Amino acid sequence: MCHALLRDASLYDQLLTFDHDLAAEAHAAGCAFCGGTLHSARYPRKPRGGPDDLGPDYATRLSFCCAADGCRRRTTPPSVRYLGRRVYLGAVIVLVTAMLGGITATRAAQLREWLGVNVRTLKRWRVWWRETFVASAFWRSARGRFMPPVASETLPASLLERFAGDERTRLLHALVFLAPLTTRRAGSAMAGGHPQTMRLVPNRRRS
Repeated sequence: MCHALLRDASLYDQLLTFDHDLAAEAHAAGCAFCGGTLHSARYPRKPRGGPDDLGPDYATRLSFCCAADGCRRRTTPPSVRYLGRRVYLGAVIVLVTAMLGGITATRAAQLREWLGVNVRTLKRWRVWWRETFVASAFWRSARGRFMPPVASETLPASLLERFAGDERTRLLHALVFLAPLTTRRAGSAMAGGHPQTMRLVPNRRRS
């Protein structure tokens, strides 16, 4: 199921639409430093783990540069496609790491064949979730939205379980929730859901 979802081109089309809407919001708000107009200033990315036919839009991260002389500050909106500067797509990192509690040598070999990710990388992702992520200002601020608390020792599986819906819907909610973490202002930003398209609703009935 994990492999089928991660190879589904329609998932990445939907995530791209989300990113374009988030970028449109950032563009409309203008420069956060001086209020100036923002011009497109995308920067290149070489994402791994998705289908081979993602298309040219996945070769860039949506970003802007202030047009005002003397400012020229960069504004990069949150993203549901990328998880910071990691080369693997966010959906891959979230969903694959959620499997790691029960991973076997056979499954690790399959992941390497399907996604090109090796065991060492998988272990780094797991350490990031259990140590770096839980210590981040973003998570310290956001974790209070879940009652009972999300179990840090089983992240990100324990986070996915808090959202209602099938595997795809839970993954989308998780990526929207994590989107503020993809910007430099993650410590003060809170994920409020995707404009018009998706609202973040933690499933508080789960234990």
